[in-house]
Amino acid sequence: MTADASEHERHNRAFWDDDADAYQAAHGHALRAAPAAWGVWRIPESELGVLGDVKGLDVLELGCGAAQWSIALVPLGARVTGFDQSVVQLAHAASDAHDAGVGLPLVAGGAEHLPFADRSFDLVFCDHGALSFADPAVALPEAARVLRAGGRLVFCHATRWAYVTYSEAKRRTTNRLQHSYFGPRLWEEDDGTHDFVLRTDEWLRALRRAGLVVDDLVELQAPKGAQTTYEWDARWARRWPGEQIWVAHKA
Repeated sequence: MTADASEHERHNRAFWDDDADAYQAAHGHALRAAPAAWGVWRIPESELGVLGDVKGLDVLELGCGAAQWSIALVPLGARVTGFDQSVVQLAHAASDAHDAGVGLPLVAGGAEHLPFADRSFDLVFCDHGALSFADPAVALPEAARVLRAGGRLVFCHATRWAYVTYSEAKRRTTNRLQHSYFGPRLWEEDDGTHDFVLRTDEWLRALRRAGLVVDDLVELQAPKGAQTTYEWDARWARRWPGEQIWVAHKA
């Protein structure tokens, strides 16, 4: 991470370096079992089709963690680079890639200062990755910079509804607003990550300012009988759009 990294970048890197082992112990098996799938409910890419055909594409996973997604895309013919701010997460990625027999370049750094040349990739994507933990006003232009003309950005993140309905006292999402929908865009947890939680209109404007054209927005609903290793309430997520996927391309 560069010397001019922002406070939230430094905080989030320290958090993930400290938490990576516990995170992979809790969620790694489920992520490896359904790698090409989206969000906490692991909705298959084969159902959503938001990435499209990746054969022959230069692909960047922006905030790859242990790179379960990246490892799954290599056999499909993609040339994938895994990128993450946490060196401990990347150590898990290197181990998993080795076990899978997959050659996978892994790069450490922050999404607000991508160490890649202009127009390096055909596809940049993340699943609850770097675009949740980096300032979109900075990270989206960086993602656009490293995309080739016509290249696509696809990312999944938690919506504002998952935050503004969350009750600290009950430690779960509820069916009532607990916070203002028009509150701050940076959600700072004392014992967790510092998350950027934008409204949908803010995401739309940020994407347009970065020179990206929105092609689709998919609001995810928990499937019937869904289970997850994360602390999400499936009944709540059947009623509320707790996650969404943006699909955009560089004009």
